[in-house]
Amino acid sequence: MFKNFPPYLKNKYSVAFLAFFIWLMFFDRNRIINQVKLVNNLNGLKAQREYYQQQIEKDSVALHVLESDKEELERFAREKYLMKKDNQDLYLVIDDND
Repeated sequence: MFKNFPPYLKNKYSVAFLAFFIWLMFFDRNRIINQVKLVNNLNGLKAQREYYQQQIEKDSVALHVLESDKEELERFAREKYLMKKDNQDLYLVIDDND
């Protein structure tokens, strides 16, 4: 029966290595498939982290501008919160194509 096996499968070290490799690939808790999924998940989380850091920087600059410039603060309040001065009229244009 062992005569049909190739010589590298007759070596006990190669058989042990093959069994260990198969165990790691399919049966172990830290199998390679899980490791690949975790690496992909980690890359996605790093991309999200970079996006949120850019957003924080952008918002910090906008906050600094709003705190230091009164005219910019008035413009922001009018655009975002529909505020107006006492002697002004406010007209809303709503686009129905969305």
